[in-house]
Amino acid sequence: MTPNIARVALPVPLDKQFDYLIKPGQTPVVGGRVKVPFGRQHLVGIVMAISTESEWPVDQLKPLNSVLDGEPLWPSSLFNLLCWASRYYQYPLGDTLANAMPTLLRKGREASPASLKVWQLTPAGYDQPLSALTRAPRQVQVLNALRQGEVSHDALLAEDISAATLKTLSEKGWIFASEQQPAAADWAAHFAVTEEKPKLNEEQALAIASVNANPDFACYLLEGVTGSGKTEVYLNLLEPVLAAGKQALILVPEIGLTPQTINRFKRRFNVPLETIHSGLNDTERLSAWLAGRDNQAGIIIGTRSALFTPFANLGIIIVDEEHDASYKQQDSLRYHARDLAVMRASQGNIPIILGSATPALETLHNAKSGKYHHLHLTRRAGHAQSARHGVLDVKGLYLEAGLSAPLIAQMRKHLTAGNQVMLFLNRRGYAPAVMCHECGWLAECKRCDAYYTYHQQSGELRCHHCATQRPVMPQCGNCGSTQLHAVGVGTEQLEQQLATLFPDYKTVRIDRDSTRRKGSLENYLEAIRRNEYQILIGTQMLAKGHHFPDVTLVALIDVDSALFSNDFRASERLAQLFIQVAGRAGRASKPGEVILQTHHPEHALLQALLYKGYDQFATSALQERKQAWLPPYTYLALLRAEAHENHQVEQFLQQIRGIFEASPVFNQDTQVMGPNPAPLARRAGRYRWQLLIQAPSRKALQQLLSLAKPAIGLLPLSKKIRWSIDVEPQDLT
Repeated sequence: MTPNIARVALPVPLDKQFDYLIKPGQTPVVGGRVKVPFGRQHLVGIVMAISTESEWPVDQLKPLNSVLDGEPLWPSSLFNLLCWASRYYQYPLGDTLANAMPTLLRKGREASPASLKVWQLTPAGYDQPLSALTRAPRQVQVLNALRQGEVSHDALLAEDISAATLKTLSEKGWIFASEQQPAAADWAAHFAVTEEKPKLNEEQALAIASVNANPDFACYLLEGVTGSGKTEVYLNLLEPVLAAGKQALILVPEIGLTPQTINRFKRRFNVPLETIHSGLNDTERLSAWLAGRDNQAGIIIGTRSALFTPFANLGIIIVDEEHDASYKQQDSLRYHARDLAVMRASQGNIPIILGSATPALETLHNAKSGKYHHLHLTRRAGHAQSARHGVLDVKGLYLEAGLSAPLIAQMRKHLTAGNQVMLFLNRRGYAPAVMCHECGWLAECKRCDAYYTYHQQSGELRCHHCATQRPVMPQCGNCGSTQLHAVGVGTEQLEQQLATLFPDYKTVRIDRDSTRRKGSLENYLEAIRRNEYQILIGTQMLAKGHHFPDVTLVALIDVDSALFSNDFRASERLAQLFIQVAGRAGRASKPGEVILQTHHPEHALLQALLYKGYDQFATSALQERKQAWLPPYTYLALLRAEAHENHQVEQFLQQIRGIFEASPVFNQDTQVMGPNPAPLARRAGRYRWQLLIQAPSRKALQQLLSLAKPAIGLLPLSKKIRWSIDVEPQDLT
């Protein structure tokens, strides 16, 4: 019997697939897209199987609307990885596959490059005397250009030719347009190294030789102190891969890190390079995706979603700053790009390099246990010296917008010497709270258990959790007093204070508010390198990945908020942040200095970092994790739930706890903790609770979740409450 039923995964929040009839003449393929009716709408889904049987009567099945692809959308290895990710992260298959597609493909756009519009002369255009067009210089310019041969529409527009001019010439019958497929570029045949390579030190050469000795799958942790030349190692590892005609995928944590990285790779290799990140529009993203699939890009650099790009011949994966929290998706498919990248390299039998100055404790554990190869870069590249570290005890000191007098004196010393100073404060806005001086009332968001942040520049109060905005109120909401004061310090206030303290030096603030416009971050970074700004204020986005040779002083204004937290990962994040920020100082031949302002200079974490370094900190932190039975020695899943009714959420999670404890695979090695209110118990008007599941192995955790999830979906409250499962969560808030 001829197979006439297609099983389709649709982008709906259901753990099931749907059967559709294949009409005569239609030839869907497994892994390809089809358009189907679903209720009152039409959806684009992925064919998972083609069969002769269905659990439903054939006369009840609807037919496919159309077949969109004649071949699978992804290579089989990537398709299998996506199916695995759906199971592992407990997320519906149809939604998982939709997340891995560019938006235009989800909407049914053809999965092929857009055709190129090309203009040519007609015979009448050839015969047209240009002397008769003295009053139309743009038309003369077009006719002259086309007499040399056909020219693309985009190329003419780039020469300041308007679309109206082209339309006029077309209506006169002098030129005509045709659609052509863009010519495939054979970049591998013309591969070359286009700049002189710097001399490697012994550690860099050893790391490169270790990877090159084995072209098959292996995972390498490249642990290198900040400024040790990890990017140069990446470039050298790419050279033999690109020379063999294979492609490279480089993951970076944030869009802010890409401009500098892209320029390094473009200068070194004459291969087409594409980027994939959230700053692209839908057309640009599809174009980059297709360039990877069709071997029109030798290198793709992108943030976590770039991991799902299909490649014609992928030869290596590099994950830079592998410890960064932004590699973990916090909604929808809650995957970790670093972990999935290791899986993808394994399935493709290619090497993967995880680079960091401060590796995640899970990665370090894998390296110390022999699962990953551990490569070290302990020396800063060139003549750069390690920065001097110091703690500044601010107890009893007067602070001007968070700055103590000793820090101000140090800043003046470095600025007078012609150097730049970087101040790090991970708190944007003018102040984190507004308080009444008379009664102590605080301006609190009505939708969240959080205070409004005061943004002086826009004259607004903003909630950074639900994005609610409101004008600054003139009076206290409790007693009516007009004595309202900003409490605490944000980057706006710090910028204002520095303009008063150092009027002869220019200050730049780099945070999410000041870099919203496209290209603004790149412009600021370039101006910093030209020394147009002497004082740099930044949040976390400025703390890593940038090379500023004239920065000789880096100061962390407030580390106390990170020293005391209910999240067991807080100490690890602070240690990583400290090392990353410290690495911005003294990047060239100039000696650098790092200062931490704190009320708790005796804190064990600070002492360990200052006097023993990250490696010793990580060793003791792993020992603590082992004693406390925390990751990487156990495995966690966080079940979050939220609704407008507080008691409903708690009741729902109590029922789920009962499902877990009644499971046949539940035993004394597994723990269920909660339900408890989330640290931010109410956000955007919804009450938030969570349940934490802890298991001794990934297999045990997966068995427990896989058996429980269908039963959770049958609970009556599951339709009324927004809930999700986060496997191996990085953020417990």
